[in-house]
Amino acid sequence: MDHASTDIRRVLVVGGHGKVARLLLPQLVAAGYETTAVFRNPEHQAEVAQTGATPLVADVEKLDTGALAEILNGHDAIIWSAGAGGGNPPRTYAVDRDAAIRSMDAALHAGARRYLMVSYFGARTDHGIPQDNPFHPYAEAKAAADNHLSASALDWTILAPSRLTDDPPTGRIETAEQGAVAGSVGRADVAAVVLQALRDPATIGRTLRFNAGATPIPEALRG
Repeated sequence: MDHASTDIRRVLVVGGHGKVARLLLPQLVAAGYETTAVFRNPEHQAEVAQTGATPLVADVEKLDTGALAEILNGHDAIIWSAGAGGGNPPRTYAVDRDAAIRSMDAALHAGARRYLMVSYFGARTDHGIPQDNPFHPYAEAKAAADNHLSASALDWTILAPSRLTDDPPTGRIETAEQGAVAGSVGRADVAAVVLQALRDPATIGRTLRFNAGATPIPEALRG
């Protein structure tokens, strides 16, 4: 085990077939975590298994808090990297807000106290997105989920990257604490940030907004 927090051994990633998650899963496995990846399409099992994580087919949109707690039982940490993908406001609220909030409550019930949320740079209640903008439901949903998490008794971290790209990994970012404004960042670096945040207890209780930059990730997250 090369990770810093030895009390975290088993990690569950929700949204396990997403682009960030598929970059993150092999990193978690390589770092020594027993990793379970949750996703809803059974056709993705083989692809997820190739990452080294244990595939678990489950539709979090349809699971209540009790069912989510059963899935989380025995895990030490949850990483929420799921999303409805936009374009369908009711489903955006159902997944990005309601299912996410249920998973937080379930994590408390299951004793999975470490919770990392993959959000976005501009997520906040005063996001300023007009109601007639197609992005508005997502902005509202993420703000509600992030607020619920930050008010919870979980050991939470909110990771809020700028616009995502498929650029190769650099291992370097810039945070809002360093003066970063919204820009862009590669998904590979987002995955590396999630892993580092999991390993570094100093990130607990913090919202980390970041984009591409010049500071090595561990140093940037130390603030």
